[in-house]
Amino acid sequence: MSSPASRPVPPAAASLLNLRGAVDLSSLKQRPAPGAAAGNPAVPGGAGAAPAANATATNGTADTGAAPLRVNVTEGNFQELVELSAQVPVVFALWAAYSPESASMVDSLERVINSYGGRLVLGTADIDAFPQLAQAFQVQAVPTAVAVIKGQPVPLFQGGADEAQIRPLLDELLKVAAANGVTGSLGAGGPAVAEPAPLPPLHQAAFDAIEAGDYAAAAVAYRQALLEMPADAEAKAGLAQVELMARLQPLSAQDTEALRTRAAEEPDNLDAQLSVADLDVAGGHVEDALNRVVSFIGRNFGPERETARVRLLELFDVVGTHDDRVAKARQGLARVLF
Repeated sequence: MSSPASRPVPPAAASLLNLRGAVDLSSLKQRPAPGAAAGNPAVPGGAGAAPAANATATNGTADTGAAPLRVNVTEGNFQELVELSAQVPVVFALWAAYSPESASMVDSLERVINSYGGRLVLGTADIDAFPQLAQAFQVQAVPTAVAVIKGQPVPLFQGGADEAQIRPLLDELLKVAAANGVTGSLGAGGPAVAEPAPLPPLHQAAFDAIEAGDYAAAAVAYRQALLEMPADAEAKAGLAQVELMARLQPLSAQDTEALRTRAAEEPDNLDAQLSVADLDVAGGHVEDALNRVVSFIGRNFGPERETARVRLLELFDVVGTHDDRVAKARQGLARVLF
């Protein structure tokens, strides 16, 4: 990735995206950064363990004497930070050792965020150690800052930025957060996020398989969970996600380019259209993916149409059945079917 000079831009408040639809978060894994101890990766500008792990969300003002609200993002705490964004906005700073602007940007963000008295949290992530996170946020350059509010990413800026540029962006971000009902702050006290309940055994087996990169075994575990409890919505969504991941896993960059070319040249080629829809969902282009499959269904009949319809329903589960883009695609599907 390059690090071109770029100015901060206002948060895209009018078009909040669904993070879950962009990537299966349970698949995000981080290896320790070079020279860092496991579980405590190095970050530019220093900073140790996350004080947010020892903070409590409140409706009041945080104790400004508390430790700086900076978190080193790992696979183990990423989901907790996403969940924390329902209480306070979490600003993710994505950096790389090869980028000379990264250290100063992260340090500037930390100083400004600390001045807000617990109304914001900073998460720093090395994209070389955690490349899946860069893909999830569709990072085009480093350093990049992306906020998350209620689990939804809000782009902030790419490239270097000083405190005078960052502060008005964060002021605007807090307005966006308040408009979405996120008005908490963090103060000293108990844990910010409750210890998660243990997963059901088959769900844990699926998660362990995903951690090992064995998507086939994860799918087996989720199918067994559905046999035992057909109404298990989490298992249904998990199965759809790991099947998507398994379809994408063997594809190279050349394969991806060839599939997109074939899909453009052969709009009625079922395999090509479904493969590109998979790529678009994984890349965060959810609406494009769903519209592609709906359009195919509208043009075709017979077994291929049914195959496409079933895949579309699986993609609904991947994105989230309550997502607005899924609701819109369901309406489109009804129109072409009836």
